[in-house]
Amino acid sequence: MDEMRHLLKRLKIYSLLDLALFLPASYDDTRLLTSITPGKVHTFEAVVKEAHTLNGKLVVTFTLPRFAQTLQSMFFRTTPYHYQTFASGSRHIIQGRVELYRGTLQMSQPKSLKSHGEIITKYKSTIKQSEMHRLMKHYLSEQALIAEGLLPAEAEVLMSLHFPHSLETLYREGHYRPEVIVTLKHIEAFNYLKKLASKRIEHPAISALTGGIDAFVTGLPFDLTMEQQQVIAEIAQDLSRSDRAAKRLVVGDVGSGKTMVILAAVMMAQPHRSILMAPTSLLALQLYEEAVKHLPEGIRIALVMQGREEGEYREADFVIGTHALLYKEDLPRAPLVMVDEQHRFGTQQRHLLEALASDAVEGDGERRAHFLQFSATPIPRTQAMMESALIDVSLITKTPFEKKITTQVIGTQDFPKLLTQIQTEIAREHQVLIVYPLVEESEMIDYQSLTESRGFWEKRFENVYVTHGKDKEKEEVLLNFREKGDILLATTVVEVGISLPRLTMIVIVGAERLGLATLHQLRGRVGRLGLESWCYLFTRNEKSERLQAFTRTTNGFDIAKLDLKFREGGDILDGTIQSGQKFKWLDMAEDEEIVAAATERL
Repeated sequence: MDEMRHLLKRLKIYSLLDLALFLPASYDDTRLLTSITPGKVHTFEAVVKEAHTLNGKLVVTFTLPRFAQTLQSMFFRTTPYHYQTFASGSRHIIQGRVELYRGTLQMSQPKSLKSHGEIITKYKSTIKQSEMHRLMKHYLSEQALIAEGLLPAEAEVLMSLHFPHSLETLYREGHYRPEVIVTLKHIEAFNYLKKLASKRIEHPAISALTGGIDAFVTGLPFDLTMEQQQVIAEIAQDLSRSDRAAKRLVVGDVGSGKTMVILAAVMMAQPHRSILMAPTSLLALQLYEEAVKHLPEGIRIALVMQGREEGEYREADFVIGTHALLYKEDLPRAPLVMVDEQHRFGTQQRHLLEALASDAVEGDGERRAHFLQFSATPIPRTQAMMESALIDVSLITKTPFEKKITTQVIGTQDFPKLLTQIQTEIAREHQVLIVYPLVEESEMIDYQSLTESRGFWEKRFENVYVTHGKDKEKEEVLLNFREKGDILLATTVVEVGISLPRLTMIVIVGAERLGLATLHQLRGRVGRLGLESWCYLFTRNEKSERLQAFTRTTNGFDIAKLDLKFREGGDILDGTIQSGQKFKWLDMAEDEEIVAAATERL
């Protein structure tokens, strides 16, 4: 048993279904057939009728007793073994591809088999074939697979693939049949979800939170969308429980109104405290401004950032801050902890954040704060369903108002028209953002850098602001641009961040170098208040199918699906929770129904 466990460890197999999905790479069918089909591999009983040498090659004529026919073979790479083995009158079981040439059956370089009558499975593995066969025989059975949660029909297919009696219904010409592949997709999705669900750990909450939100909702100058209301209801259900601390991820497209969901959760926590952490000072400041603007007057709000504080955080009902919060030793514990764009925090900061949510009640280390995460990076619905096995997931797929954004792929010949439109937008007191692929010049990239282009824009326009990822003053530059700027030259530093209400045009230089999700985040900077806006993808590859597909939709969740479709291999779940998972059969861009069916089986 220890030896078998060691083999499984070497193969990186951690569950019975992992082993069952380690399928043969090919099959060697040594059964004697009752008919001959030219062009296919056959196994025959054969007797050597005659053997002679021709131009250094061994030519053997076999008789096939079963068919009362002769078959001619030629051996090109001969050794003394061949002459000894295929002596006249010797009997063999030969295997090879049969061809018909001028009425004569031929088989080039046939193998002489020691045994026959079965289908031999061949595994692509780092251990011996005999060891693979031993593992499969020891662990796999229909009963064991059904006990793991598979349907009887699924278990039967897997057993037939590992221990085949017939290949015709499952495997043809080196490929599994389409109906078999659909079954394998279902099993692979179920196996992955089962693993995720086993990692989910539940803790009791510090407190059930049942505060009312009516005063907040009625005070808003607009109506919440149906999706916002639905997500708020899901969170209310989560927070009302004391036996289970909430763990929910809310994914909302750019401008979908996640902030209102955050503020509703603050109201539910009343009269208890809530804490929200954001990855940048800009995001924290924006959330603070929105909270001050929309929360009822009685709610005390505090802001904690490096070098700036508003309100008294020790007394506040709602504390908003950056990672500076994590280093406040006198920060009061809260039964509701929220985080915006968690994937943008470093590993150490995430650990401290976990501590903030778990260091709950002295003497009762089991209790946890209710924990809500918010993300503006849409994920494919298939991924949302997958992750729901580990953490509850809510999607906000629609925006409160329809954005009027025209997206277009442009090239060098379109530059004069682009300059004219930039001048028009500035004259309307609108703003323009130009995103460059690099800060400095590079021989590797056939586009101008931020530094190279700066002089061109500053010479022709006033109020040009410049920032990039390594710029220590970037947040101040963005704030100044928001108030006084006409043109902002930047790298993808602006992908997630500050709201720029007057921004109506974005030009992305070298757009083909960026993922669709990043392009969507950048496009999300424009048209925030419903102004007619434009997103131009400047590229030397104007016929790019991927970029053209991007221009046809503004829905982030559809774009996340497109991103999967156009991505060349690589990690499937590269979002909030899982990383590095690759599927052999499942197509995350196309198999939404299969993933949905697997989630219902858990």
